Amino acid sequence: MAQGFGLPDGQKHQKIKFELINNLIVVPLQINGAELSFVLDSGVSKPILFNITEQDSIQINNVSEITINGLGDGDPIKALRSVHNTFKLGNAASFDQELYVVLDKDINFSPFLGVTVHGIIGYDLFRDFVVELNYGSRWIKLHAPELYAKKHKKKAVTLPLSIVNRKAYVDGSIIVKKSEDIPVKLLVDTGSSDALWLFKDADKGLEVPTKHYEDFLGRGLNGDIFGKRTKVSGIKIGDFEFKNAKAAFPYREFFGGITNLGDRNGSVGGEILKRFNIVFDYQNEQVTLRRNVHFSSPFQYNMAGIDLQHNGMRYIAERIADSNGVVRNPDKESTFGNVQILLQNRTRLNLVPEIIVSGIRAGSPAAEAGLKEGDVILAVNGKRVHNYKLQEILKMLNEKEGKRIRVLIERYDRDMTFSFVLKNLFE
Repeated sequence: MAQGFGLPDGQKHQKIKFELINNLIVVPLQINGAELSFVLDSGVSKPILFNITEQDSIQINNVSEITINGLGDGDPIKALRSVHNTFKLGNAASFDQELYVVLDKDINFSPFLGVTVHGIIGYDLFRDFVVELNYGSRWIKLHAPELYAKKHKKKAVTLPLSIVNRKAYVDGSIIVKKSEDIPVKLLVDTGSSDALWLFKDADKGLEVPTKHYEDFLGRGLNGDIFGKRTKVSGIKIGDFEFKNAKAAFPYREFFGGITNLGDRNGSVGGEILKRFNIVFDYQNEQVTLRRNVHFSSPFQYNMAGIDLQHNGMRYIAERIADSNGVVRNPDKESTFGNVQILLQNRTRLNLVPEIIVSGIRAGSPAAEAGLKEGDVILAVNGKRVHNYKLQEILKMLNEKEGKRIRVLIERYDRDMTFSFVLKNLFE
């Protein structure tokens, strides 16, 4: 069979449930019989496997060495190129699949997502299927293109999609200063958890708004990415418009070896894409958007100024009550009456995730309160964090402007409490 994904003869589509973690789509993917989890990333041209631990066992076929350029502040990374691999998502399969394998253990997105992710996959799936993403119900359908019949749904808008160098671009417009619409060409990037990235271009009118702040924007294959966080008056894609939209201007030096950006003006990522149910049709170069339940959700800002990551596991001691208690009867003369049940206290050790502060923004409420990188987060507003997912903890820390946040941390084996108030950085 030629390289490429397909479905068994006669099967019209394959439906797969996914997890939505920090605006990223995480799908179950089988590689050479090994069950793994991959981010669906429309910004990547070839599948990349980057998180293999001693617990994982996977056979990689026909290997040679290559170099990969990606986003971030580091040098290009060495990887292995592997061919003749078998990939499966349900019944959707490729039996002669190319794969890049990164062996650098520092390249691992799992701690920042709070779930295990082994790699990223993109173009190969979008090329071979009509890909339907239902962000509202969290499922993906891979349609056989030759059997796909387009459904005409109310309020759905179909737009041109240009495919260049294995990546998809959509046209839109940006309103920076509430005056004019600036036409932009945006990479459609399901592998970005952010809303909108823009490249500064004075000639085009793409300037950083006055109200902005320096921020950590994310991690690429080549390292950390920094830039200026802000918001623009509006972004329009087709008939859809978002006012006061979250945006970032990444510093160009963090694009490393990616020197040829062509006429691209930025990218649209998961925090905007998740507001639609989307049908990608690469073969006919079009995309269909239909708003879903997330459409009017407020944009999420890091008002606390804290970045978190999963840092392995730790033991905690919890007091439990022994159901075999001691009964005391203060009234010796009576068989019945008032009794006191004394429960025997015991200690139970539980193994729970350890969540640490991986970064903190200078001048942020958390930094001014005294929190530091490396602090272990124990509780937020009285809620023990080991009972929550990483993204739920981040939401607790950034719930509402003006809310007072109390954080219990451990630092050098001491428990400490810090308090701060969330601030709107653009007022």
